[in-house]
Amino acid sequence: MTKSPWRLFAVLALFPVFAMAADRDPGYEHNWPNWRGPLSNGIAPHGDPPVEWSATKNVKWKVPVPGKGSATPIVWGDRIFVLTAIPAGESKASGGSFVQRPGRDRAPTDPYQFCAIAYDRATGAEVWRKVATEHVPHEPGHQTNTFASGSPTTDGKYLYVSFGSYGVFRFDLEGNLDWKVDLGDMRTRNGFGEGASPVLHGDRLIVAWDHEEDSALFALDANTGETIWKVPRDEPTTWMTPLVVEFNGRTQIITNGTNRSRSYDFESGELLWECGGQVTNPIASPLVKDDLAYCMTGYRGYAVYAIPLSAQGDVTGTDRIRWKRSDVGPYIASALLYDNRLYVTKSRESILVSLNAETGGTVFDAARMPGLNTLYASPVAARGRIYFTDRSGNTCVLKHSDQFEVLTTNSLDEGIDASPAIVGRQMFLRSSEHLYCIEAP
Repeated sequence: MTKSPWRLFAVLALFPVFAMAADRDPGYEHNWPNWRGPLSNGIAPHGDPPVEWSATKNVKWKVPVPGKGSATPIVWGDRIFVLTAIPAGESKASGGSFVQRPGRDRAPTDPYQFCAIAYDRATGAEVWRKVATEHVPHEPGHQTNTFASGSPTTDGKYLYVSFGSYGVFRFDLEGNLDWKVDLGDMRTRNGFGEGASPVLHGDRLIVAWDHEEDSALFALDANTGETIWKVPRDEPTTWMTPLVVEFNGRTQIITNGTNRSRSYDFESGELLWECGGQVTNPIASPLVKDDLAYCMTGYRGYAVYAIPLSAQGDVTGTDRIRWKRSDVGPYIASALLYDNRLYVTKSRESILVSLNAETGGTVFDAARMPGLNTLYASPVAARGRIYFTDRSGNTCVLKHSDQFEVLTTNSLDEGIDASPAIVGRQMFLRSSEHLYCIEAP
């Protein structure tokens, strides 16, 4: 019997669509336009980067980046966009200075220039550099954090940048400032600094503002920077980037937190559902597959929760939670969702567990990735391969499989905290001192 097209439409409407806007450029999935890539899960659907590289092998180009930042590079067309914070006294440097931060208990006394830089994708040449703002930072930040940790985002028309306490900005892709907004100063836990990335959806920019005072979630007008709505959040500091998803005719904003994982209505900011059970210091971004949202933490404990997007109200401790795990969970690096597999690390360690995304069951358990140590960068994937990069600049390449299968481990001679970006046959790695384009001949 032939199925009704209306029934098929109804079934398809139950599945989520990630941050899809009606006027989205058709080349969106062929770029790396934001934190975690075009699908918001670390996957490059049209990518095919090299499996092997070194400081001398498969490096198309390598250019110095001034100042310091751990924001992932984003890519649109023939441009790569990088954020950095440069001590004002060094702002005339051509690049390559790895700026050591002040100690944990004291903030800088000299100003920093908070900059957006555009590089040519073919050659690595700097196309333009713009100082968004200049400030003396009011907090020292953790010794491993930077003043440019939130990644930018683009729709192919404008570049949206959040330096948190130091302002939110929109540039055109030639570097002309369109608007800027000051949302105030954050007071982060122990002065550890900030790190959430802005999320663009349609004509709104979503900005998470979790700190030790009045935490909130903002929806800004992407055309003007004006606040459309602001909702308070009962949360201490997080470094989590929200996830926007359309499900069953409604757009939700999924957030994580120490107290609650939550979903908000995109149009109004109304709280749709919430769920307790996470542990401290949420950093990993939420993920979504089909009708489930995955929220996870991994500091001083572990938590991975699969929560239906159809949930309503407070579902803490109820059978509305599809599944949960308390033996694994990432701390700084986000997890990777590839097909029906969640690749989840244990805290900051290079120990990997693969979970069935539908049931939470273990696919393979507690495998240590060879050559890797502490993880800050989030994993990326393409063409059936998964790339994990550690703080020493080593990248373990795994086969996307039900078994733990290592293809190779590659090494560069510089530390890497920023997550990689994949576009086509190229991978872009932002180290402590340089931006690399990895591409096989």
